[in-house]
Amino acid sequence: MRFTPSFLEEIKARLPVSEVVRRRVKLLKAGREWKGLSPFTSEKSPSFFVNDAKMAWFDFSSGQNGNIFDFVMRTEGLSFPEAVERLAGEAGLDLPVISEEVQRQEKRRAGLQEVLELAAQFFQQQLQGRTGARARGYLADRGLGPSVQAQFRLGYAPDEKYALRDWLAARDATVETMCEGGMLIHGEDIAVPYDRFRNRVMFPICDRSGKVIAFGGRALEKDVPAKYLNSPETPLFHKGATLYNHHNARKAAHDAGTVIAVEGYVDVIAMTAAGFPHVVAPLGTALTPDQCELLWRMSEEPVLCFDGDRAGRKAAHRAIDVALPMLGPGRSLRFAFLPDGQDPDDLARSGGRDAIARVLQSAKPLVEVLWSREAEASPLDTPERWAALHRRLGEKLREIKDETLRRYYQEDMRARLAAARGGPAAGAGRPPMGGGGQGFRPRQPGGMRGGRFQPAAPQGYRLQPAPVSASLQKSAAFAGAGGTPVREAQIILTLVNHPGLLAHHVEDLAELELQGRDAARLRDGLTRIAAEGREQADEARAALEALGLGPELSRLDAMDVVASLWCVRPDAAKEDAGASLGQALALHRRARALHRELKSAETALGDEATEQNLDRLREIQSELAALEGREAAMEGFGLMSGRQTRAL
Repeated sequence: MRFTPSFLEEIKARLPVSEVVRRRVKLLKAGREWKGLSPFTSEKSPSFFVNDAKMAWFDFSSGQNGNIFDFVMRTEGLSFPEAVERLAGEAGLDLPVISEEVQRQEKRRAGLQEVLELAAQFFQQQLQGRTGARARGYLADRGLGPSVQAQFRLGYAPDEKYALRDWLAARDATVETMCEGGMLIHGEDIAVPYDRFRNRVMFPICDRSGKVIAFGGRALEKDVPAKYLNSPETPLFHKGATLYNHHNARKAAHDAGTVIAVEGYVDVIAMTAAGFPHVVAPLGTALTPDQCELLWRMSEEPVLCFDGDRAGRKAAHRAIDVALPMLGPGRSLRFAFLPDGQDPDDLARSGGRDAIARVLQSAKPLVEVLWSREAEASPLDTPERWAALHRRLGEKLREIKDETLRRYYQEDMRARLAAARGGPAAGAGRPPMGGGGQGFRPRQPGGMRGGRFQPAAPQGYRLQPAPVSASLQKSAAFAGAGGTPVREAQIILTLVNHPGLLAHHVEDLAELELQGRDAARLRDGLTRIAAEGREQADEARAALEALGLGPELSRLDAMDVVASLWCVRPDAAKEDAGASLGQALALHRRARALHRELKSAETALGDEATEQNLDRLREIQSELAALEGREAAMEGFGLMSGRQTRAL
């Protein structure tokens, strides 16, 4: 064998199929795949598809398919060894020297994997046997029944020092192999190696192909040094380059269009059981660059789901620091924070799928979490502290290597700073983030009042409503009572034109606060017909007209801005309409909440002009500015994507 399987897998892991193919084929994004004209036949309509998640390409015009090696061989006329040599160089890998030593190493790796597979079988048997009663009780208390135990191959390591060692030895596994695979604890001062995992619920860790390469164990006793214990680094297992449940989540992430990262094994299993199989977890450490790369191969914007407490925030902040240098177009992160005191397992058991979905729909973009972290690091009550914030942001943004993206981040942060200071949006003449020169306008000085010096309130923190843009003025939180805000019309018409989405959003719809009279009446009508299971837009419209809501529907249809949003239209893909609807619902709920909070903060500041009340008002204004950007981006996406769809 010229090349080992592990070497070929490493090349494929480092080179996305789309990156290799686009050197020969002009590719366009098509949902979760790429498409282009076949390089093997003459055609006018694209029938050539690339799927990075599956590491494969498919040519329906010629009936061919394969991986990156097949593509290079067939398009460049190379032999397999030549194709491997070419791609290994592009991946930054040296060709292995196929010596007797390399062959021995490959054989040893195969032996290690075989022993680990046997260990997984042993742990599974122990869980279902007499000694596993307590472990089964623990899993049952966590809502992890027999079917889930079987799906994730959960097991139990008995509270005996040599149970696994003796069982494996009876099946011809050597002590050296068990030690190398991390199954036994050994060392110069340990005369007889013994089992590493004892009295623990066991979670097999698999590689991308589903082969067991390591284990995680959760202690059943309280007073142990480590609640969770992972296998050590081995020839098969590198903790920072592995994601738990990666092998299962790859296809699910492709189907869902995104991937979710949570913090622990049980969280992954609970999320899967709740209907979110596209979920993975790092292995007890902060997210690493290698793990970010794995996530981005599954989705352009993975969602990191953290606990809402201080520890969860710190984990999110560490993830930002790791990801910043690696960001680029189509490579970012979003952050979903759980209610304080709850992890995904708690939320799944208390609120089910809908509770989890609401948390995920409210996920914040990386730029927003970065801003919050830096702006909340210290009080912003002096020019020096504002200058320090400016400097910190500049230093962080310089870590973004993609020049175009870095400029957009700089513009975004300038706008946020300007909004937080109460001044105009950043524009010409303002220095780039991290640059020199005079930055943002200092606060106006106070003066003598009644014989005493009174400091002036910071600019922008007034007792009248904060100024908002035309985009937000159209929204449900700021529109006048006489008409239907654009976002409300978008939500209602999306459900009218895609009534199949009603079943998943009927509870959200019933609880929705709507300002427009037409939208509110149509909402009530939609909730009435939701149980009828209509799938076609004409059927839903006919049902609404039968309820006497034809005039209201006509007025919403006549709104020019809504008509230009392609995702609202009946011919938009259901997946795209659903994604856009989820974003609109999340934005709407947040806008209404911010509007209420803004009024409360203004009242509090009027009653008591304290620094704490000023800070609260400043925070709300900052969130309003961020919300405006998200809504503008959402509307722009609808318009742009509509043009792209028509062009294709």
